[in-house]
Amino acid sequence: MDFDELNRILEIVREHELTEFELERDDFKIRIRKNAPGQTPSVQSTVSTGVAEPGPAPAQALSASGGTLEPLPGDEALDLAILKSPIVGTFYRSSEPAAPPFAEVGMHVKKGQVLCIIEAMKLMNEINCDVDGEVVKIYVENGESVQYGERLFAIKPDHV
Repeated sequence: MDFDELNRILEIVREHELTEFELERDDFKIRIRKNAPGQTPSVQSTVSTGVAEPGPAPAQALSASGGTLEPLPGDEALDLAILKSPIVGTFYRSSEPAAPPFAEVGMHVKKGQVLCIIEAMKLMNEINCDVDGEVVKIYVENGESVQYGERLFAIKPDHV
């Protein structure tokens, strides 16, 4: 599947206001699921290459709901959670160059709050926080490329 085919599929999803679309071919499967109004659709694709590759499976999920949070290993394990990138793309701290960043070190954030945007295939994917807490570290600079699973933010969760 090439970029033009993917764009045509996305246009059809928008035009017909579909909430979900799935296409499966011999070695390729794509699923597009539309989230709440104003959010970017999520896209999941799987490609069978027939070649065994070490590391993560070839399937990658593009999700507007947020990244992966996990405890920080090692000496820094002071109840910090790490928000990791759910996709490969370009990291942006704000919605446009002149706008203030979504999050800063020391800022208190809420679950569901947008922390950054990752651009992938000309789609802007909002990455939301999965925990209430304080941002203690931002690992990526604005405009840098990020990989799937790369650390984006360290957050000290609120304790109730």
